[in-house]
Amino acid sequence: MENDLIFVMGSNTTENHPVIGTYMKRAVKNGAKLILADPRRIELAEFSDVYLPIKPGTNVALLNGMMHHILVNDLYDHAFIEENTEGFSEVKAILESFTVADAARICEVDEKLIIKAAELYAGGPKSAIYYAMGITQHSSGTDHVKAVANLAMMCGFVGKYGTGVNPLRGQNNVQGACDMGGLPNVYPGYQKVTDQVSRSKFEKAWGTELSSSLGLTIPKMMEKAGDGSLKMLYVMGENPMVSDPDLNHIEEALDNLDFLVVQDIFLNETALKADVVLPAACFAEKEGTFTNTERRIQRVHKAVEPPGQALEDWLIFHKLMKMMGYDNKFSRPSEIMDEIASLTPQYAGISYERLREKSLQWPCSSYDHDGTVFLHEGKFAKGIGTFHGVSHIGPNETTDDEYPLILTTGRVLYHYHTRTMTGKSEGINQTVGSAYMEIAAETAEQLGIINGELVSVSSRRGRIHLRAVISEKVSGNVVFIPFHFAEAAANRLTHNALDKITDIPEYKVCAIKVEKL
Repeated sequence: MENDLIFVMGSNTTENHPVIGTYMKRAVKNGAKLILADPRRIELAEFSDVYLPIKPGTNVALLNGMMHHILVNDLYDHAFIEENTEGFSEVKAILESFTVADAARICEVDEKLIIKAAELYAGGPKSAIYYAMGITQHSSGTDHVKAVANLAMMCGFVGKYGTGVNPLRGQNNVQGACDMGGLPNVYPGYQKVTDQVSRSKFEKAWGTELSSSLGLTIPKMMEKAGDGSLKMLYVMGENPMVSDPDLNHIEEALDNLDFLVVQDIFLNETALKADVVLPAACFAEKEGTFTNTERRIQRVHKAVEPPGQALEDWLIFHKLMKMMGYDNKFSRPSEIMDEIASLTPQYAGISYERLREKSLQWPCSSYDHDGTVFLHEGKFAKGIGTFHGVSHIGPNETTDDEYPLILTTGRVLYHYHTRTMTGKSEGINQTVGSAYMEIAAETAEQLGIINGELVSVSSRRGRIHLRAVISEKVSGNVVFIPFHFAEAAANRLTHNALDKITDIPEYKVCAIKVEKL
């Protein structure tokens, strides 16, 4: 890592992105400074120069407090803002009336820590922000991301090597799936379905008429399934019966469908509800590419043939398309990549032959282009960077006398997502084989809870039973539950309050109570 200052926010990097976490620890040992903002005292806290144990859901308050100090002490990059951005006056007006003291009160952290973090970040000279779902999974998550971008632009740490805003993707090849149009509003390459020019290009390539209407996000699909207006669902490589919020609602929605198809490598909790299960090949049983969190496209080579009736994903789709009357022309995965290159500007220079030599980072605009190491060099991709004035908005659900504790959810090092794969490993299950809840010693004492005992955890939506683990990682009224375990699924408790722009649910904050059994 070529950073002088690493600011990690909303990411338990060493557990959720362990390779990147290793590079962060190595960078600190080589002299880089580290700021960590997280409600839990995770491993990176031990490597940090400043640890900010913020209250869940207060990211915007912290960032605005840091920017206030940077503003009033003239630590920001005047030239970068003037030459490369617009809208700074809107942000400046908000920052002038929001002090470090305001941020400290809302976040429940020491003012001095916020000031130290602000000065370290602004001082750089190569400062980078790394964030994950602790930023995005809030009912105001878009505002949290905008505040991150505001801080980076304010200090001029965009479009320069070793700086930038670096979102860490939640699962393998999430970046590639989004690049390929796995979103309800775009075709591959983020070309909008509402744009006539883009739509015409894909209509010509695919020989069919395409809709100009936006599709549904997952939460909206579940809503429509629940009210009966969505009749059929095709789920591929996903397990909403563990991963989606308010699981009682999800179960009712899936049970209300006329037809459910699940395509996966194992029979997961969602597949158990399916009318048809299509057995798919795992990564080692197919050809293809993965695109990682730094936009790096990497070849995947088949090591073994798929077992039994399992088929590669592309081949399942190929057969279904033919059965439904569409005669697609592909005979091998490399031909699909050639079509991607012909239709997706960012992938225009990508081919299996080139990826045989080395991985490439998009945008890669032609076959003689070497790819792009970092974005926005010289100027922003859209021409000019836009500041957005955002203020702290509290979580959708707050604590009260009946539900006095704050639940935040997340992942652990040993398990991957809903344990469809890792749950089948004896060694992993011997290490972390069952659900648990981290609770602070003082909170456990108030509730008469002993370390390791079985407790009841309930919210306004559901109840689960699991082990209580007294932990120094959490403090005050905050508790943490990993979401991996179907038998005591944290998402029985979470709610489906959505961000108004992205429809991302607020997984990271909900009100609960804990009781002895």
